[in-house]
Amino acid sequence: MDQLKPSPPNSSPLTPLRFLERAAAVYAHHFPISGASGVFVSTRHPKHRQRLDSRTISVVLRHAQSKLVFVDYQSESVVLEALSLFPPNSERPLIVLIADDGESGIPSSKSDMYGNYEEMILNGDPNFDWVRPESEFDPLTLNYTSGTTSSPKGVVHSHRGTFLVAFDSLIEWSVPKEPVYLWTLPMFHANGWSYTWGMAAAGGTNVCLRKFDVATIYAAIRKYKVTHMCGAPVVLNMLTNVPDGKRLERPVYILTAGAPPPAAVLLRTESLGFVVSHGYGLTETGGLVVCCTWKKKWNKFPAAEKARIKARQGVRTPGMAEVDVIDPESGKGVKRDGKTLGEIVLRGGCIMLGYLKDPEATAKAMKNGWFYTGDVGVMHPDGYLEIKDRSKDVIISGGENLSSVEVESVLYTHPAVNEAAVVARPDEFWGESPCAFLSLKEGVKEKPTEKEVVAFCRSKLPHYMVPKTVVIKEELPKTSTGKIQKFVLREMAKAMGSTRTSRM
Repeated sequence: MDQLKPSPPNSSPLTPLRFLERAAAVYAHHFPISGASGVFVSTRHPKHRQRLDSRTISVVLRHAQSKLVFVDYQSESVVLEALSLFPPNSERPLIVLIADDGESGIPSSKSDMYGNYEEMILNGDPNFDWVRPESEFDPLTLNYTSGTTSSPKGVVHSHRGTFLVAFDSLIEWSVPKEPVYLWTLPMFHANGWSYTWGMAAAGGTNVCLRKFDVATIYAAIRKYKVTHMCGAPVVLNMLTNVPDGKRLERPVYILTAGAPPPAAVLLRTESLGFVVSHGYGLTETGGLVVCCTWKKKWNKFPAAEKARIKARQGVRTPGMAEVDVIDPESGKGVKRDGKTLGEIVLRGGCIMLGYLKDPEATAKAMKNGWFYTGDVGVMHPDGYLEIKDRSKDVIISGGENLSSVEVESVLYTHPAVNEAAVVARPDEFWGESPCAFLSLKEGVKEKPTEKEVVAFCRSKLPHYMVPKTVVIKEELPKTSTGKIQKFVLREMAKAMGSTRTSRM
């Protein structure tokens, strides 16, 4: 046995690039189709909407030392503005324009222009031999964190890790061959949670939207017979806030992650005919590594109980080595009682190689054989993980750790609430007290007052968890991936000054 070693026939580097080669051979009949009403159907180069500003794009391009930027024609102006922010005499990346049918594109005389994407494909060498990785640990992608707590960090993923998480995502979600996938999830969000690669492996059709609103989503679902889609809980919330509330003709499987979804939102979404799955991952994992694997016995439970169970993040996916919740002081796993808080740690082949040009942040996140997520959670007796908060979002009131997520879950059950986020506000007596920021549903005739919201929470929460402050805004600030920017709200709460609450 000792003489049997890895050799070229059995040690080809794992890489998702092979998915593309196979898809081109097996599913060659799948060509892009221009859809009406701004919908674009493609299996080759689906596009996403741009939500970053020019300053952030400029910072990312400089940090990554990018050589080429593939730019959708609608993003031309913001990218050109980003390039204009480069220091004088610094090397700037060149633009490759992606234009829809009928779009003339950027004149080739522009100094920042490299070429047109379609022209590059037509003029390419069909006999070009792909440059394959020498090692499966070679870098494949560089993704930037969404910056909910600080400036974006460049996350480097390997060919091996991306290959593993892409396969893992297909297996855990039971994705069949030739699915029809609707892109309501930004592709820049951890490579679309790896489904940019996974859809190629499964021979899927990618339905992409230029206009992102509820009417367009439902129109695409019906027109293209969509089978699968992904999105943050904010997408689920959008889907349920429709006047007619008609049930879908056929089930659509939707996978949600990115933030703990309120049970009330899950319940409303499934009542419309969506089959919701819930998972957990980070930019640093390249996709979902924990999923709320469903058990048949749970089907007998009442709808509200099923939604509560499904709101948990779940258990590790088949390809993930280990997941645990540890006590920050002892470094040991917490009790599996569904109550004891700790930090979520991960170990597995899809964990990032590290942060680009940031060894200090890499060492801080990857230590003692674990990747430290910065998320606070509990482990239930059945081994299912549930996120309670980001470590920076935990509110410490009177010495008690208060989960903002639990308060938000109650706020989402209020009939007028569209979005909810709870952060700490300085408190003269308790140190910190909960401050709730809300946006309301469209068409609400009677807007609730602060006192009414507080009374609503008091009927459903322990006294110390009830928000002492309620702020109603037209819309809550979000990252490019749809997550509510709590660090912005924390600064707003801090600027309000300390509350003067009762000692009782």
